[in-house]
Amino acid sequence: MTILTARVPEELAGMRLDQCLAEMFPDYSRSKLQTWIKAGRVMVDGEVLKGREKLDGGEEIELDAEAEQVLDLDPEDIPLDIVYEDDSLLIVNKPAGLVVHPAVGNWSGTLVNALLNHDPNLNTLPRAGIVHRIDKDTSGLLMVAKTLQAHNSLIEQLQERSINREYLALVKGWMTAGGTVDQPIGRHPVDRKRNAVRRDGKEAVTHYRLERRFKRHTLIRVKLETGRTHQIRVHMAHINYPLVGDPVYGGRFQMPADCSPALAEAFRNFKRQALHAAKLGLDHPVTGEYCEWEQAMPEDMQGLIALLAENESDQA
Repeated sequence: MTILTARVPEELAGMRLDQCLAEMFPDYSRSKLQTWIKAGRVMVDGEVLKGREKLDGGEEIELDAEAEQVLDLDPEDIPLDIVYEDDSLLIVNKPAGLVVHPAVGNWSGTLVNALLNHDPNLNTLPRAGIVHRIDKDTSGLLMVAKTLQAHNSLIEQLQERSINREYLALVKGWMTAGGTVDQPIGRHPVDRKRNAVRRDGKEAVTHYRLERRFKRHTLIRVKLETGRTHQIRVHMAHINYPLVGDPVYGGRFQMPADCSPALAEAFRNFKRQALHAAKLGLDHPVTGEYCEWEQAMPEDMQGLIALLAENESDQA
């Protein structure tokens, strides 16, 4: 249970109770505050009032911000690669192949199940504190809020586009320079399991720069300005540089010419999109200090890139 008390400032006199609470307790969403008002968990000078009632200023507010269980899922003892943790924030390095959120066909064995096992209190937060997702077969850094205040802070930073999210991606084709893809994304008009660039889609902006070039492939660093589903995969395919191994947007697999046996075998065995969430930077939800984490590419991507370099050096 978290009991918060505060006195209504005189400058808020004449405002409705729900409006005053939004000003006085900005760490909580308006919808959550409305829920607590209706549940009688907000006392004004010892009385329960309706959200629309106006205040005079100077009243004593007592807010019972006790968290409530919002998930009905079983904790599971799934190993977590925890990069950072404190009382309000958790940074996890997600392996490729691990589903983030439970859904039809994946009610168990997900990152959420693992998080609930690690910290049962996450059961009181929306989506166990996860405020953004990466695809099942994408690896890398993911942020998790451990308190409602932290959850609201991270959501707000995402909305303000102030969180730094950088990815490493291996794409097909020899890029000559970096650039920006500013194209709206929406549901594919035929295949509802896919997304596509379409005029009536939601705004999506992807920046990319070159990291390393090979004869027929390029390693790029991608920075997201927005966070649409499959955004990097859709945008890179749209400009004809699809991700290596992408089973949805990568097109038909064609073995590159002049492959060594080892590289050919690596391509055949690479069954996921070559995408890794490599860097995550944000303002700490409690201290406000900017924090940043980096995570090296997993072994499968490192191995593929090493074989690409070796294959070209053998042909030099």
